[in-house]
Amino acid sequence: MNPSASGWIKKLLKEVSETMYSQTETSEFYNKLKQAGFIYGSNIKVVLNIVKPFDFTEEERCKINLLLTFYFIYRKEQPNEDFIDNLIRYYKSISDQKQSFFEELFGDKKPDSLLEKMIHKRIHIDDNFISKSFNYFLINALLFVDVLGYQRFLKDENNIRNYVHKVESALETIIFSVIDNKAEKTEYDNNLIKLFEGSIRHKNTELLSYDEAVSLISTPLEKLYVIDLVCMASWTDKIIDKEELAFLNQLQTDLDLDSNVITLSVDDINTFYNEHKEDVAFLSSKNLAQSFYDNSSKVVSKLIKRNSKRLIKELSESKEAMALLAQSTQRNLTDEEQKKIQSQLLDIFKSIPSLAIFMLPGGMLLLPLFVKFIPKLLPSAFDDNRIDEED
Repeated sequence: MNPSASGWIKKLLKEVSETMYSQTETSEFYNKLKQAGFIYGSNIKVVLNIVKPFDFTEEERCKINLLLTFYFIYRKEQPNEDFIDNLIRYYKSISDQKQSFFEELFGDKKPDSLLEKMIHKRIHIDDNFISKSFNYFLINALLFVDVLGYQRFLKDENNIRNYVHKVESALETIIFSVIDNKAEKTEYDNNLIKLFEGSIRHKNTELLSYDEAVSLISTPLEKLYVIDLVCMASWTDKIIDKEELAFLNQLQTDLDLDSNVITLSVDDINTFYNEHKEDVAFLSSKNLAQSFYDNSSKVVSKLIKRNSKRLIKELSESKEAMALLAQSTQRNLTDEEQKKIQSQLLDIFKSIPSLAIFMLPGGMLLLPLFVKFIPKLLPSAFDDNRIDEED
């Protein structure tokens, strides 16, 4: 079974053990997802070891775990509809602002082929990393929002789009709340706040109050997931300080959870780190924000290189942008200068389809990275101090 080739979904579903699924409780399956890394956004292995050991890539393991989680939820509810058709209908039902994200795929008449393409585009870790993150907050840890939406969809299809939006808003409020409770906020904490602010799909929605957010978290899976996300957001320098722990304990009370839930969540993330610290990018950094910037830097650099000729042509027609970019190699630009160059760059991006990701909600966060990398692509005369490296 090869998740990077067509036909993988049907083959995978044939390999799923009916006994294994039927004998696994939902809470146990969720814990197995954590151990596999899916909840933490880094898929170290396939959940429940359902697929025979194989040298899968991170993206392939993510695809498998997402599909298996959907299938697990589907089998628990046993709807009177084919799984593949049902899941496609769910994604279509929540694709209001994501319509352009999937619309070019909807012409595929084979359901399994369409679902393969949708999942690939949904979690693609390379070129789609940025747009995927902006639509669903941060890295693949937020893919579980899709699962929560699907669980609700199987029970009640009414207002499912609104449900997903409310869950996202509740998560944002609760994450902000735990960061606000920190005695000292680091640069990474502030970056994390910016990332969440830039990632909201519904910009006109006011931030929920803490009480409103907590009231929206009601199912067992929602509660477990929120606690784990808060532990991840709190987990700076591999410790959770007393203010954060106090917030977690209050959240535990407000969500009416058993007293050991926080302890288990903290133990789980520490155990996962200790076992996989060499393999997991975000756990080896100070927190999710640092990981986002590290990965975004790679993607931005790649996009610049792929569009270098067109970029140089467009930039050469804007003397002010060229001048500001040149100055950025020697000094920090003022706030006013940064706004000017951002405005001019956004105009340029409109003419280059591959760079449309910068127009998405949150795209402005990556413009400083763009300004940092673009001078390296321009002619050496652009930067008097640059020494060209020999091939």
